[in-house]
Amino acid sequence: MDLVPVPHQVERPTGFLELGDGFGIGAGPGTEDTARRLRAMLGAATGLALPPKKGDEHDVLHLSLRPGLDAEAYRLVIAPHGVHLQGGSPAGVFWGAQTLRQLLGPDAFRRAPFPGRTWRLPLTEIRDAPRFRWRGLMLDVARHFMPKDGVLRYLDLMAAHKLNVFHFHLTDDQGWRIEIKRHPRLTEVGSWRARTKFGHRASPLWEEKPHGGYYTQDDIREIVAYAAERHITVVPEIDVPGHSQAAIAAYPELGNTDVIDTSALSVWDTWGISPNVLAPTDNTLRFYEGVFEELLELFPGEFIHVGGDECLKDQWRASPAAQARIKELGVGDEDGLQSWFIGHFDKWLSARGRKLIGWDEILEGGLAPGAAVSSWRGYAGGMTAARAGHDVVMCPEQQVYLDHRQHEGADEPVPIGYVRTLEDVYRFEPVPPELTPAEAAHVLGTQANLWTEVMEDHARVDYQAFPRLSAFAEVAWSRLPAPAERDFADFERRMAAHYERLDALGVSYRPPTGPLPWQKRPGVLGRPIEGAPPNR
Repeated sequence: MDLVPVPHQVERPTGFLELGDGFGIGAGPGTEDTARRLRAMLGAATGLALPPKKGDEHDVLHLSLRPGLDAEAYRLVIAPHGVHLQGGSPAGVFWGAQTLRQLLGPDAFRRAPFPGRTWRLPLTEIRDAPRFRWRGLMLDVARHFMPKDGVLRYLDLMAAHKLNVFHFHLTDDQGWRIEIKRHPRLTEVGSWRARTKFGHRASPLWEEKPHGGYYTQDDIREIVAYAAERHITVVPEIDVPGHSQAAIAAYPELGNTDVIDTSALSVWDTWGISPNVLAPTDNTLRFYEGVFEELLELFPGEFIHVGGDECLKDQWRASPAAQARIKELGVGDEDGLQSWFIGHFDKWLSARGRKLIGWDEILEGGLAPGAAVSSWRGYAGGMTAARAGHDVVMCPEQQVYLDHRQHEGADEPVPIGYVRTLEDVYRFEPVPPELTPAEAAHVLGTQANLWTEVMEDHARVDYQAFPRLSAFAEVAWSRLPAPAERDFADFERRMAAHYERLDALGVSYRPPTGPLPWQKRPGVLGRPIEGAPPNR
């Protein structure tokens, strides 16, 4: 019963239900997909056939939709004669299935059965529903590319933790990761760099080999479909107008050609904030409209993320063309120019039935009507947006940037940013108490972010993500008390069982006792300064 995230209501009578060879699954209308997923997952782990059965038989897992339950809510009853799992929608049934899988024990997360294993479920009744509709994870594949199978694996890990929004950070100064057919040089040129800084940008170390990769449009279709099967929405991010050096390297006319020789630019090989930003021209707008047209065909979700963060405006200040554009548009200054740029795509997306979301810098110069905000520079931007009636996803750097180090110890691999322990993440509260109930209703939810400058492979991503992502998932799903009142000791106790699940899933998490020898990066410079400025 050591469940993560913790359910809302649990009743636990004594006893167990043993699953024999005759145990099957009965799928009511609307639950067929979850039945197939359970048959594949649990069949592989247990060796049981789990054949289809009718709803009135014993030794059956009965799946059904129940009118009156919230869409993502579920009710799970394990009785001596069988199991009933009801959901307010197919998503609710799916989340209940994740709880059922945990109740079978850690070996239910393996891909093949152990000989002679007996499977049983504790008799219980669980009623559960999520606190937030947006329970997100952002993965940066621009700084270090994650091949498609790694992305699919992270969707599985998200599903196991009842997370339902995958924010896919696809472009940045260091790489462009999605095929755009009308602009092929974005991947021919922009998807790889000649070398890579190893460690923080102040590190003297380099990995002197090319790094790159991208997803074809068919890869993207597969990822989106795989996510949808797990009731996860994929929100793509295409960064504008900053964090765009890879695009400018591929198409130099996108840059401020009256300030620098953009034809000499290459995909950036170090970290930080590049000064090379998009030129505020009609040509740039038309180019990115073409990018977004292809994006809309691939991603059916409501939101499209346009970045909008850390746009250095030095080139605009020095550019006669940009200054003329400011006067022509009557937007006052460079902040107004960025607001115009974001506002253009807000209108463009709205006209096509989608919503723009961007980092909280899109507030500068005036927030585009209809836009939502990812509040990363603390809570302030999100509070401002919510008070103005805009939807918000809370993802403050100081609390839920999982690239930041987990301990102050010198043996943490490439220590970056703030120290944020497992307990710190567990005590994170997405809704600031200063908001009124009406303002708080604009907080769609929360998101943990994984920026990959110092994560060169999936094992490093695992180390930074887990176990803190498990704590974050409980914050996002469960109805926890105020941060100071949360029972972290109970969470640690439940995590003792959850570590075994992560082991079964092959997750290279940070052990509670500290990094294992092969998880360390001795001699690689990080940025171990508490309260240092952002490292992105």
